[in-house]
Amino acid sequence: MSERKILLVEDEKDIREMLKKVLEIYGRYTVIMAEDGKEAIKQANITKPDLILMDIKMPEMDGLEALKILKETSTTVAIPVIMVTACSEDLCRAEAGRLYDEDYITKPVKIDDLIARIEKVLIRRTSG
Repeated sequence: MSERKILLVEDEKDIREMLKKVLEIYGRYTVIMAEDGKEAIKQANITKPDLILMDIKMPEMDGLEALKILKETSTTVAIPVIMVTACSEDLCRAEAGRLYDEDYITKPVKIDDLIARIEKVLIRRTSG
């Protein structure tokens, strides 16, 4: 199986860079980065990632708005999205679920938990 591509959408540069390194080393993924929802939509259409990890609270376009557009677009509707966010409010979680996210992880993330959840989603998608 070829290396799987993950689109990492995070506005905080330090977090984005750290997660990229960890995912490439421990998860052995190819990581494409975007810093807001608008860039995420563009990158998803260009790179066709196997999975998207997306923050909610970002400038330009937040993660919930980007998720809505991704799930309404034929070329990106099937890409699974895991929200990785500091927003632990039930309202954020409910809205993400309504928009068909695959999973919801609150920051700070435990790397082993994040990779386990990514693998679970990828396995479910390839076997289903």
